[in-house]
Amino acid sequence: MATGYVDILKAPHAARLLAGTLVGRLPNATGPIAIVLLVRGAGGSYSLAGALAAVYGVANAVGQPLLGRAVDLYGQPRVQLPAAVVSALGAVLLVVAGTDTLPLAYGAVAVAGLFTPPLEGGLRALWPNVLGGEERVHRAYAMDAVAQEIMFTVGPLLVTLLVALWSPAAALLVINATGVLGALSVVLSAPSRAWRSAPREAHWLGALRSPGLLALLGAFLFVGIALGSITVAGVAFADDHGRESVYGWLMAAFGLGALVGGSVYGAVSWTGAPERRLRAIIALLALCYLPLTLTPGVLPMTGLAAVAGIFLAPAIACAFIVVDRHAPRGTVTEAFSWLVTTIGVGAALGTAVAGPAVELGGTSASFAVAGAGGIAALLVLLATQRVLAAPDRGPDATIRTENDPGGAAEPGFSSGHQA
Repeated sequence: MATGYVDILKAPHAARLLAGTLVGRLPNATGPIAIVLLVRGAGGSYSLAGALAAVYGVANAVGQPLLGRAVDLYGQPRVQLPAAVVSALGAVLLVVAGTDTLPLAYGAVAVAGLFTPPLEGGLRALWPNVLGGEERVHRAYAMDAVAQEIMFTVGPLLVTLLVALWSPAAALLVINATGVLGALSVVLSAPSRAWRSAPREAHWLGALRSPGLLALLGAFLFVGIALGSITVAGVAFADDHGRESVYGWLMAAFGLGALVGGSVYGAVSWTGAPERRLRAIIALLALCYLPLTLTPGVLPMTGLAAVAGIFLAPAIACAFIVVDRHAPRGTVTEAFSWLVTTIGVGAALGTAVAGPAVELGGTSASFAVAGAGGIAALLVLLATQRVLAAPDRGPDATIRTENDPGGAAEPGFSSGHQA
């Protein structure tokens, strides 16, 4: 299982690109919790902390596809690094200005969120040129999804450690400075400097003119809702059992399940249409969410959480394959960024829905939101399977690159070309 990932990481530039992207995305993974800790450390209310974190999240959701389109048009170095620097300056402004002047505080977090560089979409656009063959790229998507789960688990722990050692302000500054260094490592690499998007048709909708991509985004909005609701439901479950540590155990179990699922998924050489495979994965994802509504004791609930996490990383990895097949030529980074944004927006909606669900029906009802989200995602994929079955990338669907001169990738798969 690990052999395939080692083979990928041995490819020139692969380990650097993966590590740089993960480090560069630390501010995104830790932004909300860092903002909350900063505001609370300065004596601000939970309401203000939550509002500032929400503005950061909304701005991030808006900025990702816009910056992704800019990357497709102008290349990675000219967009990713300046965006990372501006985002970090927004965080610096928040630390310096504090929350005494609220318009300035809200403006600072909006800048920090809006200019978060689309490193995740950028990395997935680079993999075909770095790795070449379709199977290796698919495995890289799975490895990337697993690494992302680790980052979103370790990142908040790193923030709390920095707060304990220094202060919330220092934690926010260190995380953002580290993010800039990660982005710098990526954009100085040869693949990032050489990458150019395929020629694109000018259209104001960009990637969103693809019906298949719209169908996929509709499904993953509900996946995001499921993920967001689990966060709130996990807190409610921990409250029911009177121990804050229970929440940590549940989230760790979800992460462990995703780690195992992503590792197994990446080790398999899959055949057949990824759209059909994605429907099966989402069906299993929904099926594994439903038992969470039983809310048994802490130990069995931790086991259920681990099972519920198994199909998350495979779902994300497979979704990025489908995105690449359906994104119009020259819009692949934007299309990847739209998927990231959609999941984030869905997670915010899931958080908003799960709160009232806890108050009205208890913890079990909040976990039911996750199950309903998974089922809704499956229904969208089933209802749109004819659209998803026919990716349209034009008559010259296969783009040959220097790393794939024979067109080894499946039709519609290649993400760009070398300059």
